Amino acid sequence: MSKKILSTLIFGALFLALLSSCAEKKKSLPVEQSSTQSHLSHATGFTIEQNGDITVIKVTSPWPGAKTDFTYALIPRNKLASITIPRDAYDAIVATPVQNMVITSTTHIPALESLGVLNVVSGFPNTDLISSPATRKRIQDGQIKELGTNEGINTEVVLELNPEVIMGFGINDTNKAYETIERSGIPIVYNGDWTEQTPLGKAEWIKFFAPFFHKEVKADSIFRNIETSYKEAKLLTKKVTQKPTVLTGGLYKDVWYVTGGNSWMAQFLKDANANYLWADTDNTGSIGLSLEAVLEKGQQADFWFNPSLHSSYEELQQANAHYEQFEAFAAKKVFSNAVKKGATGGLLFYELAPQRPDLVLKDLISILHPELLTDYQPHFYMPLH
Repeated sequence: MSKKILSTLIFGALFLALLSSCAEKKKSLPVEQSSTQSHLSHATGFTIEQNGDITVIKVTSPWPGAKTDFTYALIPRNKLASITIPRDAYDAIVATPVQNMVITSTTHIPALESLGVLNVVSGFPNTDLISSPATRKRIQDGQIKELGTNEGINTEVVLELNPEVIMGFGINDTNKAYETIERSGIPIVYNGDWTEQTPLGKAEWIKFFAPFFHKEVKADSIFRNIETSYKEAKLLTKKVTQKPTVLTGGLYKDVWYVTGGNSWMAQFLKDANANYLWADTDNTGSIGLSLEAVLEKGQQADFWFNPSLHSSYEELQQANAHYEQFEAFAAKKVFSNAVKKGATGGLLFYELAPQRPDLVLKDLISILHPELLTDYQPHFYMPLH
């Protein structure tokens, strides 16, 4: 083990002894002064409360079906020495504004870029997934290090980077790499933006990032503009009298996955005033169906969105000849969010769309009701070629 890593481990252990919280169920910090809770209009997976100098963030939905929540204390670094907090009060204690952060999901990037703090990011797992030109430039310049994969993060590189916090992404409560990193004294803060089921709910997670950098006012302004843009686009479709029918998804092996009626994508289609054929289902994720069932219900659909990851009609035809039976295929009305990619193959939609739902909605409106948005250039949804 190098001297650098050993010194990092020793520092981490000392920091953990002073500040880190234990893994047992947390108890609330005694309230010594009045607290105020930040207003959230759409997001349901977190709360923010100001308690004197301490900003308390609670994440109630770190991943789907989570049985526990996580509570984090953010303290201005110039106040850190004067504030005493019980060791077991929080899952993590973070000094702000953060100056060195590791992030783990491409959905984190647009928020940090918008807040003007991309320069604090020092590491990311699987950097090829990143599409943002500004972030790719920092990767090429060696300012953002490659960390492997989220489930198998290179802990040695993380310890060398010595970030003040890792913005974590988890599909469950098991991540051996995170456990190793936490033992070294580097706090993990779970971000559950991807679990939100509404377009504006996802976008409002920019307010989750803001307190880490004292950018609350800027985040509020950014979100207000996105919310206004989204609502104005939605209002455009109220004058529509005909709702085009829509089919989604495609085959994976022998199962066709369509988006559920209570999902993020279904909400977009509803707000775009489309007649989504599975809108009456309760699923928040995908629904697995047979090809026969989809043909029976969706063969005559006017439009078809997200045909797996295929980007051309030739690819569709080669993948399964039955695709030709759909009217949308014959009429060349198949559109995909997987056509636009970053320089190293990352899908722009999955990085930027959660932060900019107004652009997604406008894309869909321009396709479904082109008379409402003339001369509009789509950002994400492109016709198959």
